[in-house]
Amino acid sequence: MLDLLGPRVNHLAPAPTDDADESDGDRSLLPRHAHIVVYEREDPDADATASGASQLVTIYDCGAAQKPPSAQLLGELGSVRAACETTGNPTGYVVSMREPSVLVDEGDGHYVVRPR
Repeated sequence: MLDLLGPRVNHLAPAPTDDADESDGDRSLLPRHAHIVVYEREDPDADATASGASQLVTIYDCGAAQKPPSAQLLGELGSVRAACETTGNPTGYVVSMREPSVLVDEGDGHYVVRPR
């Protein structure tokens, strides 16, 4: 399962896998208007030779709906391959999805967003 901060913050539906290539990691469905807020932070447990960068990724079903987040996870959002708009801010960035997509856990805390 996704490396979440707590069991109550994961309300993402699992994504079905259509073929063997898609079964390589945990997959969760993201709605068309999902917002992914990425907060860049320093990881105090990181090895001194590593970069020490880590991210807190918070996923909302919709930016306009004033609801709590659907999920939070620690790791790195490596890439977003689905249609989206990205806006930078002083602490990281916000990804506003423009099509239904799938969040894929590629292992070792690395995540990607692919089109559904």
